[in-house]
Amino acid sequence: MRSYCQNLGNSITGFFCEILKLLSFATSKMMYSSRRKPVLYFKEDRRFWSGKCTVYKLFGLCVVLVLVSLLWLQLSCTGDMSRVVVDDGRIPHQPCPLERQASVADDPSWGPHKLALLIPFRERFEELLVFVPFMHTFLNNKKILHKIFVINQMDHYRFNRASLINVGYTESGNDTDYIAMHDVDLLPLNEALDYGFPEEGPFHVASPELHPLYHYKTYVGGILLLTKQHYHMCNGMSNRFWGWGREDDEFYRRLRTAGLQLFRPSGIKTGYKTFGHIHDPAWRKRDQKRVAAQKQEQFKVDPEGGLTNLQYKVESRQELTISGAPVTVLNTKLECDTDKTPWCLLN
Repeated sequence: MRSYCQNLGNSITGFFCEILKLLSFATSKMMYSSRRKPVLYFKEDRRFWSGKCTVYKLFGLCVVLVLVSLLWLQLSCTGDMSRVVVDDGRIPHQPCPLERQASVADDPSWGPHKLALLIPFRERFEELLVFVPFMHTFLNNKKILHKIFVINQMDHYRFNRASLINVGYTESGNDTDYIAMHDVDLLPLNEALDYGFPEEGPFHVASPELHPLYHYKTYVGGILLLTKQHYHMCNGMSNRFWGWGREDDEFYRRLRTAGLQLFRPSGIKTGYKTFGHIHDPAWRKRDQKRVAAQKQEQFKVDPEGGLTNLQYKVESRQELTISGAPVTVLNTKLECDTDKTPWCLLN
């Protein structure tokens, strides 16, 4: 240890030794009687602090470094300096754990309607930790009564977004009267986006001219608001779509069949930067494989399937809090008829 300290020379250690020397000089000047000659306590101070580094000096240096580090960390947390990079810019990340506080709770005076935010989910925990507190704060700032539901698929079948949304609709309770079919990796960055009650008809928040990835006219995925009455008129979503994609395209046809007019945002000037897309395709690859008959069946309309033939079991219901934001997790197991949709199992 002594040899290591000597090799430091006039490096960082020497710098802090000089600081400690000055601190000791000031302290000794206050402690010693004014009758002592300045040269005496100056020489005594030099005898104590000058010369080679010692274990005591190295210990003092470590203490100083720890205090400086703690001070920097505290300033970083309270200043909310950390940020998360997303595809379309930078969105504010949550503050450090001890400082994280969600915005004010739901206030009944905000209105008669309450939103059930439905998030179909499997293993996207990093995104969920950002999404839940972000959306809770976003909706509170807009004074929208809401309840967040994470429908977690925990069976051994392929991911089925549509069936999970059907489960969320069924399990969301009578205290909510409209739903948001919401992807966990899509965050609204423009405060002007409307999440209010879509009384006139389904409201596609993540419209093609605003979504960072999908721009075709019949796209209704990402974020779609519907009253529960309108969702029931469509018989929910088809349960045939195992794996990634196509279920929202089939749902667009259901909206047309039910005679519902689709509405989209107007007056939004932020373009493709309206949303933050926090999905990392290199880390979380989507299940895009098409197997056997799925290649032919994926473009067909499912006239009968939906809420009426949904089969599932909620294994457990958990009330959690993520950074001060309440969320209900429905741990769900779906059922699959392998004779009708054998592609629910990935060969």
